[in-house]
Amino acid sequence: MAVKGKATESVYKIITLVGTSTESWDKAAAAAVKQASETLQDLRIAEVERLDIHIEDKILTYRARVKVSFKYHGG
Repeated sequence: MAVKGKATESVYKIITLVGTSTESWDKAAAAAVKQASETLQDLRIAEVERLDIHIEDKILTYRARVKVSFKYHGG
């Protein structure tokens, strides 16, 4: 059934963040999303783009590059 009235159109902005963790890639990605959620509203999708590890004789840091999209309200 078609809904009468104006269709809602939305615009989303995408940013790239790098989260870090000394424990795992999962925690690194979660850190990026958690930090984004503290300053951005209407988060929609988080996509892990790249994973890497900082090494100096041993694994020091897991890093996750994450693309985060959120609803753009202008401004």
